[in-house]
Amino acid sequence: DIFTNSISTADGSALVKYGNTTVICGIKAELTNPTVEAPGKGYVVPNVDLPPLCSSRFRPGPPGELAQAASQFIADIIESSEVIQPEDLCIERGKLCWVLYCDLMCLDYDGNLLDACVVALLAALKNTKLPEVTVNKETSLPQVNVDQRHSLNIHRHPVATSFSIFDDSILMVDPTDEEESLATAQLTVVTDEEERLCCLHKPGGTAMSGEKLQECMSRATVRQREIQKLINKVIHSVNMEK
Repeated sequence: DIFTNSISTADGSALVKYGNTTVICGIKAELTNPTVEAPGKGYVVPNVDLPPLCSSRFRPGPPGELAQAASQFIADIIESSEVIQPEDLCIERGKLCWVLYCDLMCLDYDGNLLDACVVALLAALKNTKLPEVTVNKETSLPQVNVDQRHSLNIHRHPVATSFSIFDDSILMVDPTDEEESLATAQLTVVTDEEERLCCLHKPGGTAMSGEKLQECMSRATVRQREIQKLINKVIHSVNMEK
């Protein structure tokens, strides 16, 4: 299940349910100065939060190992998949750009976190509308027109598909928390609409044969098409309601 516009105060948002796992993503856009190294680029800052309310296995305090690994995984996908071109977020070279803070919070945790996070992020980005910004020539100050908003230019549609592997013989898609804990290895494959492999994530576990890896990749390609169709359908129906 995918729902967009879940957070009215955000510039874009989406809520995704994968089995019993629920993730909400809110995107907040802020104006800032580009970095000296990349004067013509804006940037995207993702953060995954696993609060104690989503599962008894998480404790209050600083982000744990799983939340940190998930945040890094999302950051890697944003960069490797080119879902958004950083150049599109630049308003005036060397002076002004957008930074998109993408906050992903898990409301209910039952495994398969990465898949839910990637879909929530993609749906929220497709739902994001940024106000028109111009730089005043005389004062050099930004002028924001909140009545004129435009959608982000989404270049790629990366989708993650996670597998739990049991002794290199049994593959399980969309594993639950219990299935993940019993598996001998985990694998997450991220592909886009051009069947391009954006990311392969295998945190330890037993070795996998080439055939099994190939099978996972072809199943991930099919899943990508299904999810992209679903997101487009949801975004289209939301736009029709306006």
